[in-house]
Amino acid sequence: MGLANWGQAGAAAGRMRSGLAVLLAGVAATTLLSAGATAQEKQQAASGQQQAGQTADEKKDASGATLLDKIMLISRLGESAIESLSSSSHVDQEQLDRRMATTVNGVFFGVPGIAMQSDAKRTASSVNIRGLQDFGRVQVIVDGARQDFSRSGHGTASTFWIDPELIKSADVIRGPVANTYGSGAIGGVVFFDTKDATDFLSPDETWATSVTGRYETDGQGWTTSATGAYRFNENADVLGNIVYRNYNDYKDGGGDRVPGSGFDVLSGMLKSTLRPTENSELKLGWVGASDGWSEVSGGVPVSDLDMKQNTFTARYNITDEQRSWLDLHVNASYNKTNLDRTYLTTLAGGQFDPQTGLPTTIAAGSQTTYDLGTWSLDLWNTSRFETGGFRHELTYGGDWISDDMVTRDPGGAMDTYTPSGKRRVSGAYVQDKVSWEWLEVIGGLRYDSYKLDGDTADSAGDRLSPRITVGVTPFQSAGLEGLQFYGTYAEGYRSPSITETLMSGMHPTGATFPFLPNPNLRPETGKTWEFGANYKADGVIQADDALRLKAAYFNNDVDDYIGSTTISAFTDTTGLCPVRWDLLMNPDVTYAPICSQYQNYANARIRGFEFESVYDAGWGFAGLSASVINGHTVSYEGVREDLQTIPSSQVTGQLGFRFLEDRLTVGGEVQYNGKPRGNERAEDYTLVNAFASYQANENLKVDLRVDNLFDVKYANPLNTTTTSILYEPGVTVKLGATMRFGG
Repeated sequence: MGLANWGQAGAAAGRMRSGLAVLLAGVAATTLLSAGATAQEKQQAASGQQQAGQTADEKKDASGATLLDKIMLISRLGESAIESLSSSSHVDQEQLDRRMATTVNGVFFGVPGIAMQSDAKRTASSVNIRGLQDFGRVQVIVDGARQDFSRSGHGTASTFWIDPELIKSADVIRGPVANTYGSGAIGGVVFFDTKDATDFLSPDETWATSVTGRYETDGQGWTTSATGAYRFNENADVLGNIVYRNYNDYKDGGGDRVPGSGFDVLSGMLKSTLRPTENSELKLGWVGASDGWSEVSGGVPVSDLDMKQNTFTARYNITDEQRSWLDLHVNASYNKTNLDRTYLTTLAGGQFDPQTGLPTTIAAGSQTTYDLGTWSLDLWNTSRFETGGFRHELTYGGDWISDDMVTRDPGGAMDTYTPSGKRRVSGAYVQDKVSWEWLEVIGGLRYDSYKLDGDTADSAGDRLSPRITVGVTPFQSAGLEGLQFYGTYAEGYRSPSITETLMSGMHPTGATFPFLPNPNLRPETGKTWEFGANYKADGVIQADDALRLKAAYFNNDVDDYIGSTTISAFTDTTGLCPVRWDLLMNPDVTYAPICSQYQNYANARIRGFEFESVYDAGWGFAGLSASVINGHTVSYEGVREDLQTIPSSQVTGQLGFRFLEDRLTVGGEVQYNGKPRGNERAEDYTLVNAFASYQANENLKVDLRVDNLFDVKYANPLNTTTTSILYEPGVTVKLGATMRFGG
């Protein structure tokens, strides 16, 4: 799909320095006063209360190093990734600290099957799982709240932002087996869980604060973060965090500065946890961000953009071991995204009216606003019981999502490309996991429905989607008792988005041609076969070590896949795209005799293999992961085209060592990336990273990381097209320090 030269993101630094300085000064003052009046800081440790996705099913060696198996917060059955009969991954706090991610892109380094796409404007990311992305194919969830914002343009379409400093863990489930987590997730689900007070406070602490500072050489970027937590009593606590990032344009591996890659963003969160009874918990949270950047054309900023995101969440669960039928979860959220685009200069030459296609002028000071409000409700319960020696975990629930998009443009320049409209999506499901000795069977059925309303068209639809999974643990002998095989067939259903259905108007710059709405779009149906193996072993070489392996092959056919299609006005026989002779003969107009429209293909076929492993012991850790993905679309006429959203095939190795009673960790990472089939401009490349962290004392931790150690000039294939290539940062040294006090 084409919108004219939107340019790349640029620096808009310094808007919030004074407010942040006041806040950090207040935190520091409170810390020093409190520290002087109380005992020394306690070392950060897990809360004695076991939290899902936090301390369950842990194994520790003599030195206290956690070796394995955090429960995935996204799991509806309380499973860890290694126990799940699906291609799933969990990124915990230790991994997040080691990666020192500047943006969300760095969070998933080395996780198979998932890739991130960002423009030069790095604070907006689109998640790609198994070659599927945008418009809800991958469901991105923050503390239970869906992230559905998208804006039409070159580059990323569906975008979201959460600062890595706010994240406690990230979970990934690949493929439509994730359809119990909401409608549309034919590619998979990514769930970000933000930090809790129980993650920050030691069991005997009432309060604690910390301040983190970080500097990065490429882009001369500064990050400052402040965190504070307070425990009122054993049933109530609160945590707040604020992060400010200020980065200039970075240089790629060739030493060339990338225009528009600078940014400054202020992020924050506030979360309170209440425990009304010993069996229930209520989490109330807010996550917000204020982001600013400039769009650049020809090296000159042409517009300023300001985005504000606010997510409000309420999550309640009640579990009673005496009543095995009760494990109830209720998540409610509201997510609001406001984007304002203000033109800095008057644009005249090469600008075309979105309605007529004739030359026009966009006056300096003109502003376009994009506002999306998303309400969501998700509830489910798991009942556990036995029948005739078979153990059942019966999960049933439903969800409802409402997207309200409002685009305003007094000049009429952009509102047709990201159209206003309303979409309601709802679903209900039932799933039973049956276990018997060496056999596990999961059977599920989900019902989805949707309704879309716009100014010019509306659509609706519904469908039932099944899932069946069979897992076997055939061996009981020592060394093989942890080996499990599984096979899955699952379907998912994605309704067309507002933009795909209602996008219209004339292309605004460069050359003009029509975008055509398509109210007759059919929903996509993902049909996936997956075969996998899990392996779990402790004490492999020595008593305190652990080995975890996951591997999967998948075959995904997406029927009625929706993609942007170019129609020739000279050969079109449908009457949808007539030749605009008035524009063709107008010497003041650059007219392309084509039309662009979202249409259904017969299907998209995606195949791939994923592998993930980690070995952990007291002395250190080692890991190896890999993913290979190929895909193409097939039109109703049988024409085959390579799918342009296929990411690199990857092999990632990591090795780390622990010294000085685990206070010092050093290691490195190597990742090979192979260009996807059909992307002629993409290239193979290899990245080498190094990392180190040192817990100097109870109050001070120092972190060091070097990304792209050999200064390789490379580009993400998702940002490599026939018309442009966006190169990623060159060698980057990151140095950070954290001071913490508590009492």
